[in-house]
Amino acid sequence: MALLEVKDLSVYYGVIQALKGISFSVDKGEIVALIGSNGAGKTTTLHTLSGLLKPESGEIIYKDVNIAKIPGNKIVTMGMAQVPEGRRVFAELSVAGNLKLGAYTRKDKAEINDSLAAVYDRFPRLKERQKQVAGTLSGGEQQMLAMGRALMSHPDIILMDEPSMGLSPILVNEIFDIIQSVNKDGTTVLVVEQNAKKALSIANRAYVLETGSIVREGVASDLLNDDSIRKAYLGE
Repeated sequence: MALLEVKDLSVYYGVIQALKGISFSVDKGEIVALIGSNGAGKTTTLHTLSGLLKPESGEIIYKDVNIAKIPGNKIVTMGMAQVPEGRRVFAELSVAGNLKLGAYTRKDKAEINDSLAAVYDRFPRLKERQKQVAGTLSGGEQQMLAMGRALMSHPDIILMDEPSMGLSPILVNEIFDIIQSVNKDGTTVLVVEQNAKKALSIANRAYVLETGSIVREGVASDLLNDDSIRKAYLGE
């Protein structure tokens, strides 16, 4: 059963068509990867799903509702959260302040405190640094903070935009382990990544985006072993 289904989605920046009628789906409980080179339209796709951009045409069916025209602040309340490219933490706020902002759509204080405790369990480094100003954290810690902030909204699906960007290989492995553990705990994940090898290694299924069109789709492990994908995206 598709939690999220995108049908014939077209998005323009002025006269330039960034997405050319793409269709894909994400089933409840899956990790789905959207891979492609820089400028393929991956971030545009996520921004359109989360209401930051409005499509020219097409449908975004989430929980059986077409959310294509719904503003982003309402979409968050429906259980969709985004971890933006480049982390985008609130640099002058503390770690705890950033996390609490992630729960701004929620009202029950006890539940928010439970979520905060769960985030600190998942990210012990954030607990150690909860009073530290977010702008002074390392890149890896900021990525953890951005993920923790998204989890504070208690999402059913989390959209992750280039989580490995700018991180050392060891930290990339740690972040992807966390993505898998978030998924095992019941959160559906759509991850956009230039690091195709890493994304395909944790995903159930994947779509390949090239200049605004989906050119391949399939089981992630099959794509990981496909010669044309290996040559184009895995540098092999």
